[in-house]
Amino acid sequence: MKLQQLRYILEIARSGSINEAAKNLYITQPSLSTAVKDLEAEFGIEIFVRTSKGVSLSTDGVEFLGYAKQVLDQAELLQQHYSKKAPSKQLCSISTQHYAFAVNAFVNLIKKNHTDEYEFTLRETRTYDIITDVANLRSEVGILYLTDFNQKVILRLLKEHRLTFNPLFEAHPHVFISTHHPLAEMKSLTLDDLDDYPYLSFEQGEYNSFYFSEEILSTVYHKKSIHVSDRATLFNLLHGLNGYTISTGVLSTDLNGSDILSIPLDVEEKILIGWITSQKAQLSLSAQNYIEELKKLIQEEYGFELK
Repeated sequence: MKLQQLRYILEIARSGSINEAAKNLYITQPSLSTAVKDLEAEFGIEIFVRTSKGVSLSTDGVEFLGYAKQVLDQAELLQQHYSKKAPSKQLCSISTQHYAFAVNAFVNLIKKNHTDEYEFTLRETRTYDIITDVANLRSEVGILYLTDFNQKVILRLLKEHRLTFNPLFEAHPHVFISTHHPLAEMKSLTLDDLDDYPYLSFEQGEYNSFYFSEEILSTVYHKKSIHVSDRATLFNLLHGLNGYTISTGVLSTDLNGSDILSIPLDVEEKILIGWITSQKAQLSLSAQNYIEELKKLIQEEYGFELK
């Protein structure tokens, strides 16, 4: 085993593709594939599962990569100590549902980062992809929610992937609408009030089960329903079509503008927002700092009690 082989494995896990990893590493795809096969043969395990869509870490691969990252971190510390070499570029990847507070915490993290070089990634993505990103160590942290409705399914999936859910805060559901919406003067809203307006939600692709919906009350029937893939489109449709969506109630005027309202939804459901991590990998300092920025933002700026 060589350190370079471990670096190859780490890059493949990050990119999710041997071809893409080969480009990033400036080596040929056959050379990279051979290096992986040699390592798998040496340890008698299958590190990656190959599919038509790319590669993902096997169960053994997740455990192997957890140890590999520790070895690489220790090797870098050793090199820095004796060669006086500057620290390498900081790396940090976050996967999240479409939350303004997750973006704001990411902004704060970068503003407070004082290293000369870094490469951070923020993925606003689908619920199932958040779970697989963290399971395959493409992201160190994932942000999603639990309710009474989805928690049994989500927690079982997290357990299968050896992931841990860490509660952040609990929110009461709110409706996001435009300031020009006919219901903009309402102090609270019911689902009946919203029945004639387009319901906007984030599409979940192949894993479109009600349990993976980014919006609560996913089994409720809507006469008018529109699925979108990004937050900017959703907010444009809030304006253009008098649409609405259901979320945590946490808005950011910096990201969403001042013409979006958050109105309490009259339901009994609660939303438990949290972050997930792999049990097989230690969080980098940057990822730990991101969690602290999340907690600080939620508590001090938005006034929620941390769980």
